[in-house]
Amino acid sequence: SKVSRIILAAYQTLEQQAAGKVFKYAETGFKKGGPFPPHKTHQNGTSVDFIVPVLDQNHLSVQLPTQKNNRYGYDIEFDNTGRYAQYHIDFDALGAHLMALHQAAAHEHSKITRVIIDPPYHANLYASKHGAYLKQHVTLQKQKAWVRHDEHYHVDFELDCKPL
Repeated sequence: SKVSRIILAAYQTLEQQAAGKVFKYAETGFKKGGPFPPHKTHQNGTSVDFIVPVLDQNHLSVQLPTQKNNRYGYDIEFDNTGRYAQYHIDFDALGAHLMALHQAAAHEHSKITRVIIDPPYHANLYASKHGAYLKQHVTLQKQKAWVRHDEHYHVDFELDCKPL
């Protein structure tokens, strides 16, 4: 429930600070927890995947198409510059989202322990409008994850949880 409050508070902040930007969450885990294949995390409600915010060819914020035929976006492959078809990752919006999540977590006496996003994107995030804030407050996982995180980013929150 605390993670839910953090996410909702962050989205409320973004309604004001990133008006007109489109954000989309992907998955969290099962309501009662437990193994969530193929994920190694997402078992206790403290991990959340979000679809990267994108701009279209007209530089409008739009939803990345996520349907069953592309495994709800997970089969989409962005290049190392953040481009896929007519879409490119909106690193300013992504930075705004991570900052809003960090601040909402702090308000709930929690924190973000790590963010997983494809390492080639770190420089773009740090060059975004919120890059200085992110460098100071948000830990990006430096090594590549077992699955590429190019069309989504993974956020782990630190909370006291019962063992599974």
